[in-house]
Amino acid sequence: YYPASHDTVFPMPPSNATLEELRREIDQIDDSIHDLLMQRARVVEQVGVAKGADRSYLRPGREAVILRRLAARHTGSFPLPVLVRMWREMITALTRLQGPFAVAVYAPEDRRGFWDVARDHFGSVVPMAAVNTPVAAVRAVSEGTATVGVVPYPAEDDSDPWWRYLANADPRTPRVVARLPFGGRGNARGEDRDALVIAQVPHEPTGDDRTLLAIELGQDLSRGRLKDALEACRLPPTGFCTWHAREAGSPSLHLVEIADFVDHHDQRMGAFVERLAEMPVRVNTLGGYAVPLQITADVRRP
Repeated sequence: YYPASHDTVFPMPPSNATLEELRREIDQIDDSIHDLLMQRARVVEQVGVAKGADRSYLRPGREAVILRRLAARHTGSFPLPVLVRMWREMITALTRLQGPFAVAVYAPEDRRGFWDVARDHFGSVVPMAAVNTPVAAVRAVSEGTATVGVVPYPAEDDSDPWWRYLANADPRTPRVVARLPFGGRGNARGEDRDALVIAQVPHEPTGDDRTLLAIELGQDLSRGRLKDALEACRLPPTGFCTWHAREAGSPSLHLVEIADFVDHHDQRMGAFVERLAEMPVRVNTLGGYAVPLQITADVRRP
């Protein structure tokens, strides 16, 4: 028996209600919210049973779709970033009902902002461990000591970029699955550089996505020509990072963000390789992310 259902509508108390009556109304609403949370947990447990041998309980794309839907229907004075934070806390807590969940966060002493952003997204109770390098976070996910890793969003001046370790077709290699913060930065400390989440799960389409491609070229090619080749194959690039190995004659490796969902079966990938047939070229999808909500900490909707 559930005292409240998803269709429950509480009538507004009369304008002349006493303070005590208003407080009783709040208590009733709190009880109904609590009942629904417990009901949601029971349904999640049933989902785990229904999956059977399929233990793919981590679904960042599905989580993004849920939050977008709530943001689209949200009205009133309750701050939308707080709503997102509450749902993120609940989502991770219920995900842990289906299997182990731990987070490895790049958060050295002078970069604690990444810890704050990770905690806001994955909740205040989930096990989190700080690591001193992004590569250590990649290793933790690869070895299974962490379910997800949180690493800095790539920058051109990264001397040893973590993303180059994902540039292979090994199915055990982690992939990018989310971008943080998803629902506003809040009061996170330090620099405001975004982060990416990596995990050993596939990037799923959500309707508004970005994909990260690692393009290895055996010959020099300007970014302008690379951009033209991508656009000609309907792969619109929105950002580039380039890494050159120290060994002379080594191929260059380009990280390109594409404004669309792309997987390794996408025909546009084959068309791109064919377009650059005059040079050695290899392309790997490093995953991608659902585009975050565009909100601020003090947003209020009428």
